Amino acid sequence: MSEAATLTQTAANPAAAQRGGVSFNSVQSILDAVGTSLGATEWMTITQERITQFADATGDHQWIHVDPERAKNGPFGACVAHGYLTMSLANLFLPQLARFDGLKMGVNYGCDKVRFPAPVRVNSRVRGVGEVIAATRMGDDGVQAHIRITVEVEHQDKPGTVVETISRLHF
Repeated sequence: MSEAATLTQTAANPAAAQRGGVSFNSVQSILDAVGTSLGATEWMTITQERITQFADATGDHQWIHVDPERAKNGPFGACVAHGYLTMSLANLFLPQLARFDGLKMGVNYGCDKVRFPAPVRVNSRVRGVGEVIAATRMGDDGVQAHIRITVEVEHQDKPGTVVETISRLHF
């Protein structure tokens, strides 16, 4: 990692994630960070309220998500979060993992690969772990950054979601 990209979050200081984790201030700082871990966010709980709000927003009211009594006897033993809910947490976690100082404009460009390796049961605690996996210069002041965010589930071997995000950033 270049001097321009400085690590402000460590395992000993998870509160730093609240301030934006790794700081980038130029196209070159992102290009130099390919292969670099961005650390982890703090843990958060996936509540039934969050799951139900997501169901209301998307119209996906399948019983495995919103019917605790029926889900208790279902394949997961409880309600589970929608895969797309856990994927959408990338938007919450990314600014906790990385800060882009001096940015003129940034846009979410999409995702390359998304997987849901394991269910995320209601009241599970999750966190985001980030890594810069690719970066391509775009003109004089831009970079397309690919950042993998893994949504880890506390006390589970497999993550709930792995998403490779793509951001276009102009400094």
